[in-house]
Amino acid sequence: MADKPLVKIYTDGACLGNPGPGGWAALLQYGEHEKVLTGSQTETTNNRMELTAAVEALKSLKRDCRVDLYTDSEYLRRGITEWLPGWRARGWKRKGGSLANAELWQSLDAAVQPHEVSWHWVRGHAGHPENERVDRLARAAVPVN
Repeated sequence: MADKPLVKIYTDGACLGNPGPGGWAALLQYGEHEKVLTGSQTETTNNRMELTAAVEALKSLKRDCRVDLYTDSEYLRRGITEWLPGWRARGWKRKGGSLANAELWQSLDAAVQPHEVSWHWVRGHAGHPENERVDRLARAAVPVN
C-alpha cells in the first residue's frame, strides 16, 4: 500500500436552520499541493452536508490513494466506521426501519472502495487550523436569499 499516494482530507458541512440552506467544503492536501472543493444546496440538513463533503472529496481523487480523512462530525465518522456494515447487510435500513440519508451513505460506501481510508474525528471549533478553514468555507458556501 505504500505505493499509493497519501492524501489528507478535511471536511465540514454547515446549515442555516436544520433543514435549511446548506454548504459543504473539503480541503485536500497532497504534499505541497492543495485543492479546495465547495458546494451547496438550497434545502438540506447539516448531516447531509457533512456526508456530501466526504463523498465529493473522495470522488475527486483521480487514482487509488491512502487517505487520512478528518471530520468534526461524529455522525459521519461513526456512521462509516461502525454502523455502515449493518446498514448494508440490512439493505440500507436501520434495525428500527428506514435509514436517513441512505443514498448518501451508499455513495460514500462506493467512494471509499478504491481507497485505504483512515477516519479521524477532530473537535469542531477548537482551533484546529484545517478544520476551522473548512468550517469557514462551508459556511461561506451556504446560499443566502
